[in-house]
Amino acid sequence: MRHFDLSPLYRSTVGFDRLFSLLDNVGNEANAGYPPYNIELTGENAYRITMAVAGFSEEDLSIESRESILVVKGEKTDEDGEESRVLHRGIAARAFERRFQLADHVEVRGASLKNGLLHIDLVREIPEAMKPRKIAIRNAGEAEKQIEASAA
Repeated sequence: MRHFDLSPLYRSTVGFDRLFSLLDNVGNEANAGYPPYNIELTGENAYRITMAVAGFSEEDLSIESRESILVVKGEKTDEDGEESRVLHRGIAARAFERRFQLADHVEVRGASLKNGLLHIDLVREIPEAMKPRKIAIRNAGEAEKQIEASAA
């Protein structure tokens, strides 16, 4: 992937630092394919991230949400303490860290691990003050009559 130099845009804009840093980081994610994941829309304002983490237990995984970033880490611990002789390794058990950029007002509601799939449920809760509201349109003549009636 090509790298674009965005530094000329930094000189002529104010307040877009976060947007430009996101554009700079596109394609720079290490281990971009591991572990595989899906992002689903489960409701009008509900989402679910499903990650394939076969071989990892709850103790091997950590989920952290800070500011607007969700970080999922996995680090396999050796249960036996002994080194086993694996003749063929096809199941990846390497450590990973996956980051998801969350939109404003998106919160993590919970996580569950079942059959090697980690499910993380997210909900977008928009504050009442930011929700769209309907403004009633009155006839201009009615407003003038109300003002005259109250003045008399």
